[in-house]
Amino acid sequence: MMVVSRMGLAFSETLHTTKHVAHVCLFITVVLLFEIGAGGLWGDPPTTASYPPLVTLLFQILRLLPLLALPQALFNFLGLICFNAFPERAKLKGSPLLAPFLCLRVVTRGDYPDLVRQNVNRNLTTCLRVGLEKFMIEVVTDKKIDLPENQRVRQVVVPSSYRPKSGALFKARALQYCLEEDVNVLADTDWIVHLDEETLVTDSAIRGILNFVIEGRHQFGQGLITYANENIQNWFTTLADSFRVSDDMGKLRFQFKVFHRPLFGWKGSYVVTQTGAERRVTFDHGPDGSVAEDNYFGMVALREGYTFDFIEGEMWEKSPFTIYDFLQQRKRWLQGILLVVHSHHIPVHTKWLLAVSLYSWVTMPLALASVILSTIIPVPVPGLLNIIAAFVGGVNFYMYIFGVIKSFRVDRVGWMRMAMCMAGALITMPFNFLVENIAVIRGLVGNKHKFYIVDKLTGAPDKVVSTV
Repeated sequence: MMVVSRMGLAFSETLHTTKHVAHVCLFITVVLLFEIGAGGLWGDPPTTASYPPLVTLLFQILRLLPLLALPQALFNFLGLICFNAFPERAKLKGSPLLAPFLCLRVVTRGDYPDLVRQNVNRNLTTCLRVGLEKFMIEVVTDKKIDLPENQRVRQVVVPSSYRPKSGALFKARALQYCLEEDVNVLADTDWIVHLDEETLVTDSAIRGILNFVIEGRHQFGQGLITYANENIQNWFTTLADSFRVSDDMGKLRFQFKVFHRPLFGWKGSYVVTQTGAERRVTFDHGPDGSVAEDNYFGMVALREGYTFDFIEGEMWEKSPFTIYDFLQQRKRWLQGILLVVHSHHIPVHTKWLLAVSLYSWVTMPLALASVILSTIIPVPVPGLLNIIAAFVGGVNFYMYIFGVIKSFRVDRVGWMRMAMCMAGALITMPFNFLVENIAVIRGLVGNKHKFYIVDKLTGAPDKVVSTV
């Protein structure tokens, strides 16, 4: 029996390694095809056309814009290449009985009580199934929800009169309320797992979190979130979010595993924090730290010298149900990160990579225009610039493919449906670029101190938009 078990483990390990090798070969092939197709490996063909010096200079400057996306593309490339993209299921490195106390904290306005109740029950069942003993689920809400409160479930209602010292707003305000002395019930050595109201934990995520907190080498951690599980409400937004899945497995994992720093920021869900460290960093950073409170928190923690790590195991969420919500979500992210990058309280050496990433996003409309116009008005540029632009394009193109492979999994949907999903993701790319460009333009000209909340249920009532 032991021999059979060892053979099974060896086969499983070989299978996961084979998948990763195949993915690496496909990834490199795609990048090389982009290099050849864009002339990156051979240089620009000679140009005989002549343009006014000012026009030539302008278009040469526009051709420099892909350089802003290079650091992020490089981190994604290395993250997807250097670490197994299809790791084996995480195994517990210690008994759950020896793990510190976990608080799964869900923050909600209380607009979707049925969804909150359903997901609290599902997450509670998952925790118990994995064998978690020392834990509770805490729901932090602006509106009281009918929940069965007991030793496993706690509800915290944020009073409408509560005002943080710095004037923090929205989700940051609710998160800060939990850290107040007369509200907090956690010890500094306990751990908090931050979830959105639609987030579902999985067995693998709980095992990964347990391993992370038992090791206790880092104060903050984050893992992979996928969006194509169970019922898919909007195929366009779900396929578009396949890029985010690749971003988690690439850039996010590389920055945490190699540098243990949120150099490019991080997400606001599937966040694991040690309570003492979270209370010292706080979420009380004023209005500017309240729109993208996750990234502001991460930058402050980086400034203070805390370390981060990547957590194995995935959690499940849903993509926005409408394209309008998708656009508004991206717009809020851009506006929030603009406030983080331009904050005088975060030093340049802490946020410079996040700033470069942001400005590659902000200049996306110009970069796209330069690519189109370069076929009409070719101007001479160094060959290295072509190589970089092709590399960035190839990496971003492949990230949609890998995101689909990682989200849908061929053993779950079959080869035919997997091929259709990949084709769908590639077809939606131009439309996704269009929506992202619209979000950039609207984000730059609109009020940046807004917090748009997307619908979490089909046929839900009006959206809630908070503003200063």
